[in-house]
Amino acid sequence: MQTKDLSEIHKQVTNMFPWPATPDEWEQYRLSKEQVEFFNEYGYLTGVKMLKEEQLEVLRKELFQLTDPSLHDNELFYEYNSNESTDPQTILFHALGEWRITPGLHDVLWNPAFVMAASQLLGGKAVRFWHDQIFYKPAKKGGVVAWHQDYSYWTRTKPVAHITCWCSLDDATEENGCLQYIPGSHQWGLLPKTNLAGDLHGIRDYLTPEQQKQFDQVQLAPVKAGEAIFHHPLTLHGSGENKSTRPRRAFVINAFADGVVSDTDEPLLQGVPVIPKGHKMEGQFFPLLFNGASL
Repeated sequence: MQTKDLSEIHKQVTNMFPWPATPDEWEQYRLSKEQVEFFNEYGYLTGVKMLKEEQLEVLRKELFQLTDPSLHDNELFYEYNSNESTDPQTILFHALGEWRITPGLHDVLWNPAFVMAASQLLGGKAVRFWHDQIFYKPAKKGGVVAWHQDYSYWTRTKPVAHITCWCSLDDATEENGCLQYIPGSHQWGLLPKTNLAGDLHGIRDYLTPEQQKQFDQVQLAPVKAGEAIFHHPLTLHGSGENKSTRPRRAFVINAFADGVVSDTDEPLLQGVPVIPKGHKMEGQFFPLLFNGASL
């Protein structure tokens, strides 16, 4: 297990994700016009290929290592929840900060497939890292992630210029708790913050009658292992229980357009030095991943 704090290194420490050397080499990672338009209209985009099988195997092994309960007190994690579920009969492993600990989950931030898509979906802007997450729903007893908007947990930063990339390490299906979306909900504005592992449908109590109707048009978002889903920070999403005989493992990269600032004088993440309110988010814990200037 890595003991050095990898947040000190703002480039890849392995050769897992070859970095394109020319604009032509970047083209293989570029989203189509239709994909960008779909994201802008509906607030999410599924099926973006992110990982090859050999990369998947490395990241699965690292995630397995990180779920070891003995790591609970590792100060490099921003958060570590062996079970964030409110139901003791189900399990939702959820942690933040793995990029500081294992080389593969560090280097995936610089995956060309991620940074290119993130830049496009942020309107062609430079991409800066916010924080990461890992989720693990074990077979037969994996817990839910309640319907929520990511930005409701991020109001300590502004403006709303963020992007979420959820990447599955297993085939994600309805049976094992794939993501679900309310298309177009990124146009609703900011809703109240819910308990992430609480009542799956708790957010319904805060919706208008028109939003209630739209909420009934839930779209499941199954993906293959190694595929990612990108979504807008205000898009309403959640996921159900894992009732299958297979695990559902995933990592998340949260990023924002370069120029987002702190909106608090409190620490932005546990253990991270304060960035004063109104100051640009940058430095050791918020590295620039991609500037896109050469494309």
